[in-house]
Amino acid sequence: MSETVAATASPARLGPGRLVLVVGPSGAGKDTLINLARAECAGDPDIVFPRRVVTRSASAFEDNEEIDAAGFRQALADGCFALHWEAHGHSYALPRAIDEDIRAGRAVVVNVSRAVIDALRQRYENVVVVAVSAPPEILATRLATRKRGTDVDVGERLQRVIDGEGLPDFSIVNVGDAREHAAVLTQIIKGERVQLAGDANRKGTTDVDRHHD
Repeated sequence: MSETVAATASPARLGPGRLVLVVGPSGAGKDTLINLARAECAGDPDIVFPRRVVTRSASAFEDNEEIDAAGFRQALADGCFALHWEAHGHSYALPRAIDEDIRAGRAVVVNVSRAVIDALRQRYENVVVVAVSAPPEILATRLATRKRGTDVDVGERLQRVIDGEGLPDFSIVNVGDAREHAAVLTQIIKGERVQLAGDANRKGTTDVDRHHD
C-alpha cells in the first residue's frame, strides 16, 4: 500500500491549541473510542471533533464527510484543507477550519493515517499521538464484520510501524470494555494526568503536556 501526504504551507508552526491524533490499524476501534470521547466532551467548546473529508461513503463505522473525486479536487484547489493524503485508493483531508481552532487554543481530535504524523508535527506546535491497537484475531473479526473492500491483508497493516518521532505518546489496546479505554482517551484529550493501568501506557511521563516542554 502506498500513501502520499501534502500539507498546506505555513511559515511557522501553529498553536497554542493541541492536536490529538488517533492512529492505528483498521479494526482497532479508533472511531468507537473517538465517538465515546466525543459524548464525554459534549458541551465543552474548547474541544472539537472535526469530520474528515473522504472520497468514500460514510458508514456506521466511519463518520466522515463524503465527497466525490471531482469535489475533492475542487475543494483542494479552493484551499479548503489543512492537510490531505491518499491511502487505500481514496483521498482524505482535514478541514482548514482546524487551524482557527488551534489558534484559538482548542483541543482538536482527529483520526488520521500514521503516514501524516510527521507532516502534522511540522505544521502544529502541540501534537499528541494516541495509538489504538488490538490483537490480530480481534482485528480480523472486526474487519470481517465491517466488510469494507479496502480492508485487506490485516497482517501487512499490523506490521506497519507508526511514522513520526519514535513511539506514540500513548498506546491503548482496545480490548474489552471500550468505555474504559474511551475514558483514558478523554483524559488525554483534556490534558489531564492519565491513570496508567494494564493496556494504556505512555512513554516517559503521565503528563500529556510535558511532551512538548
